[in-house]
Amino acid sequence: MTIEKANTIDHEILTEITKKAKAYWGYSDEQLVKWSNNLTITQDYIKRNDVFKLVNNNIIVGYYSYFSEEEKSMKLDNLFVLPEYIGKGFGKYLMTDFLNRMKEIKIEKITLDSEPNAELFYSKMGFVKIGEFETSIKNRFMPIMEMNLI
Repeated sequence: MTIEKANTIDHEILTEITKKAKAYWGYSDEQLVKWSNNLTITQDYIKRNDVFKLVNNNIIVGYYSYFSEEEKSMKLDNLFVLPEYIGKGFGKYLMTDFLNRMKEIKIEKITLDSEPNAELFYSKMGFVKIGEFETSIKNRFMPIMEMNLI
C-alpha cells in the first residue's frame, strides 16, 4: 500500500471514489445527482490543490486533498475510500499520512467540514466539533471540526 501524489489523469477515478463513498451513506440517487458538481474532482482541482491517492495492489482505493486556509492552517477538503474499504483501516491510514505531512510542514491547525456519518471517525482521529451548518437537505447538518497540532 502506498500514498502518492495524484496526477491530473486520476480525476475520473477520484470522482468515482467520491461518488461511491457518498452513496455508501444511503443518500438517494436523486440527491447524488444534485451533488454531482460538488462530488466531481476535476483536472484543474488536482492542479490547484494538494491531492494524494492511496494505491493498494495497483488500484487507487482512496484519496485525500487539502488546501491552505491561512498561515499555519490547512483545510482537509476530501478524504474518501471506496465503500469496500470502509471500516478496514484505509481511512485511518490516509488520515495518519495527512497528519504526518501537516506536522512536517509545521501546520498548527486543521479544519474540515465532515460528512455527518463520518463525524465519529474524525472524532476518533482527534478532531473536535466546533460548529455546524445546515446543508441543502433540510435538518441535515455538517459538523465543522478542528484539530490543533501545537
